[in-house]
Amino acid sequence: MISVVIPTYNRAPFLKKAVESVLSQTLQDFELIIVDDGSEDDTPSLIKGFNCDKIRFIRQENRGPASARNLGIKNSRGEYIAFLDSDDWWDKNKLAIQLEKMQENPQYLISHTEEIWYKNGVLLNQKKKHKKHHGYIFDKCLPLCVVSMSTAMIRRCLFDEVGLFDEAMPCCEDYDFWLRVSVGHEFLLIDKPLTLKEGGRQDQVSFIYARGMDKFRIHSILKLLKADMLNPEQKQLALNELRRKCHIYGNGCLKHGRPDEGRYYLDLPKNIRF
Repeated sequence: MISVVIPTYNRAPFLKKAVESVLSQTLQDFELIIVDDGSEDDTPSLIKGFNCDKIRFIRQENRGPASARNLGIKNSRGEYIAFLDSDDWWDKNKLAIQLEKMQENPQYLISHTEEIWYKNGVLLNQKKKHKKHHGYIFDKCLPLCVVSMSTAMIRRCLFDEVGLFDEAMPCCEDYDFWLRVSVGHEFLLIDKPLTLKEGGRQDQVSFIYARGMDKFRIHSILKLLKADMLNPEQKQLALNELRRKCHIYGNGCLKHGRPDEGRYYLDLPKNIRF
């Protein structure tokens, strides 16, 4: 019924907890696909130690999280696909509750859950801007990523409609995907904290690209505008957010000694033509 996809890269110390949280689910009608994105640690031996016929282990050269997730999707067989980052974990009832809600509401092709955050082992209060949303959330998806990958469950047919993750993006590929989905689809929010995550580490993508995320988000908004897939209201919202992000990112480049890049992004909203 469900294909669970875990992409991983040099996360052996955390991966065991993530895998165990899947294998201990109260709903057992799933396959677990672990995609090792070129790890150089003992990830293969760790997975081999589980000796579980529900697990399929796939290795590839390091190509990034978008590529790893796409490979998992392409090798999956479930009607629903759920994602779990290798340093997150689930409540034992996560799949059961989420699947039940999606089956009760077949008009939704995608759902997500509330989550609990920890930072260095300490419970972290989420900011107002990270609030989860239900329904049509295009306007909420424009400023930042408001859907966490490890909370999502998606009907397979949605990928046929909107495509897979953009493998050209080393960061914010999740933002890019949610944005494309939110153009025409409602999100079902399961108002229960069924996903748990640990932050605050320097190996996380959110830390590595902390100062450059808006560059990738600008790229995603431009793709949508060029594809001419937005209604007039959505187009205006996208243009407004594009201008805001270009202003922030461009001035940031000037501040950090990258004048050519800064001027490019400051001028970008004035130069686009659709």
